[in-house]
Amino acid sequence: MAKLKHVLCIPFPAQGHVTPLLKLSQCIANHGIKVTVVNTESVHAQVMAANQPDDGSNRINFVAFPDGLETDEERKDWAKLLESISRVMPGHLQELIEKVKQQSKGNEDKQISFVMVDLIAGWALEVAERMGIKRAGFWAASVSALALTLHIPKLIEGGVIDNEGIALKSDVIPISKDLPSYKSDDLTWSFPEDLTVQKVFFKWMLAIVHNSTHSTSYLCNSFHELEASTCGITPGVLPVGPLLASTRLLHQRGSLWNEDSTCSNWLDQHPPQSVIYVAFGSTTIFSPEQFYELAHGLEQIGRPFLWVVRPDMTDVPVNKFHGTFLQRVKNHGKVVQWAPQEEVLARPSVACFFTHCGWNSTMEGLSNGVPLLCRPYFADQRLNRSFICDVWRVGLGVDADENGVITRHEVRTKILAVLGSDEIKANCQRMKEMARKSVSEGGSSLKNLESLIELIKA
Repeated sequence: MAKLKHVLCIPFPAQGHVTPLLKLSQCIANHGIKVTVVNTESVHAQVMAANQPDDGSNRINFVAFPDGLETDEERKDWAKLLESISRVMPGHLQELIEKVKQQSKGNEDKQISFVMVDLIAGWALEVAERMGIKRAGFWAASVSALALTLHIPKLIEGGVIDNEGIALKSDVIPISKDLPSYKSDDLTWSFPEDLTVQKVFFKWMLAIVHNSTHSTSYLCNSFHELEASTCGITPGVLPVGPLLASTRLLHQRGSLWNEDSTCSNWLDQHPPQSVIYVAFGSTTIFSPEQFYELAHGLEQIGRPFLWVVRPDMTDVPVNKFHGTFLQRVKNHGKVVQWAPQEEVLARPSVACFFTHCGWNSTMEGLSNGVPLLCRPYFADQRLNRSFICDVWRVGLGVDADENGVITRHEVRTKILAVLGSDEIKANCQRMKEMARKSVSEGGSSLKNLESLIELIKA
């Protein structure tokens, strides 16, 4: 009889990282493998508060480690967060593995035999390697973003970027003769609005390059057909996406916020392809001026819309405006603090998705055949926009004016352009079919998942 296995999964403590790794954990657990997910204490509390309680049939166990920080304000400082967890959590991880080993003496089934780690939390790969445990890295962004990151040493060596990640040459950056060149604006660590933040991002990227040496395989929430050329030049990459929620498998969605359950019913009251869905992820921050322009653009287009507005979405409160805005749009607009996004995008009434181009959102949009309107904020989101608009041609970008603001006129114009494009709609349907095929019987991602299960069980 084959022994059961025990896998430890360690996401980086952010919404866009916790969600896909938890979905992958559930796919693994569905194959009869015990899974323990390690979160920081603050993220663990959010996940437990925002998700359905386990009914006992879930094979996933959750544990929490301290992150070494005292306040949520400190946790918003990513440089502090990364430094602190890299310093504090390796010791806790080693203690957990040793504790499980002691408790499981005489019962090898319960011992941790495989570790799956977000590459940004790559210190855990080092711990696993030191303790002789099989491991795999997890990458929460595109294969293209991973390839760019892993090529950083060569880009520095070739004089393409300097030691702080700043492009030194033209506005295009080649990493392989088999791939289109990257734009310098699309560098995943680029943050021209704040060069201090950019330095932190680039430091993260260098750490990921180092962390990657502790694993020979990289699991990605993508599928081979979407990024075939990049997969071809990235040794060890295993696309296992799109990682989508399944009501059959999921007891925990992985959301860090309470989802508004009224969204789906509201959407079902609208005709097919009539609603504009607007959501900019968990970290995007707007100036009040930008917020006003977006709000006016949505109001003036006169179509039904569902807009996700987090309480911390603007850098100063806009409560007074927000209240009067809600009154004006109450007959055709719905505003919520957080939405069950996959359910929303699967609704026939959704016509397009106005997005920050986070990778999870991008994959969810593609998988549901929904045209995308792109307003990236930072990190890999600009790169994703380039693929959405220029390579896959499933959406359009909105452009800022000379003051850096996306005007209400631009919002209206581009929404109408996306909704009116037969080419974009046709490409979206093609992507949807391709994505669904990849996770179906005989599909590329399902085969890769099966290979991962074999590796874990070996």
